[in-house]
Amino acid sequence: MEFRDIEIFLTLAEELHFGRTAERLHVSQARVSQAIRRQERRLGVALFERTSRRVSLTEVGRRLREDLQQAVDLLHEGLARAEAAGLRTGQSLRVGVFGHAGHELHPLVDAFRSRHPGIDVRFGEINGYDAFTSLRAGDHDVNVLWLPVAEPDLTVGPTVLTGRRVLAVSADHPLARRGTATLEDLADEHVVDLGPDAPEYWVSSMVPSRTPSGRRVPRGPVARTFHEILLLVASGQCVHVFGEIAARYNSPPGIVFVPLVDAPALEWALAWRSTHDSPAIRALARTAADLGPITL
Repeated sequence: MEFRDIEIFLTLAEELHFGRTAERLHVSQARVSQAIRRQERRLGVALFERTSRRVSLTEVGRRLREDLQQAVDLLHEGLARAEAAGLRTGQSLRVGVFGHAGHELHPLVDAFRSRHPGIDVRFGEINGYDAFTSLRAGDHDVNVLWLPVAEPDLTVGPTVLTGRRVLAVSADHPLARRGTATLEDLADEHVVDLGPDAPEYWVSSMVPSRTPSGRRVPRGPVARTFHEILLLVASGQCVHVFGEIAARYNSPPGIVFVPLVDAPALEWALAWRSTHDSPAIRALARTAADLGPITL
């Protein structure tokens, strides 16, 4: 029996539902049915009793579940011991974040350090124009990026932060006096162009290229860093969309952050180079998954 078929059998034995099993394992329901039928033919005995209303284990199925679960548990324990050996004292993880996001990630870092006290976490700053470049160049081991991230060479891990969006405008802008903004308002403004190195799909997921009604959102002038963007906004040359964390930790003169009331929430997740996976990165991802997203 292949390991994938063992996983399908054990999940079905727990769920007792073909649809939920397929959903949990991210496979088709037909794949689950085929795997079970193949094993029943191979063993020459039914493992599940099926009716139109319920699925249940046979006596042989219950015994097989106990035996296989013990074997799988031993396998996982062995892998965990081997991985723990790879989490050496004195290691460090370089995590790239935007601006002050590292302050909000303290619960994750504290939980990780309590589990793995020998591994240090060091934050480095990234900017929207080169957020992927810093990973690919090896400057960081992991970056915290807004979703979606659809880069074939990167692995996307658990979501670590969620929050709303705000619009940065100059203090004398009409939207500053109004106190709120909508996505439709962007068509009447210019937003910053982050340059050719930032993938368009990713930039547009933060700052849409069109409003909900289809109006184009003008882009330009070009800026590369957070502070360059703020200088352009303060001078009235553009407005720009940020996560609300920007407003929480910044109050630059001449700029007002107003809620972007109809914009969807932002999610930020861990991302790393698939070819540079490591026990320390996986340990950080597991900690993040166990902790759940931090709401800003």
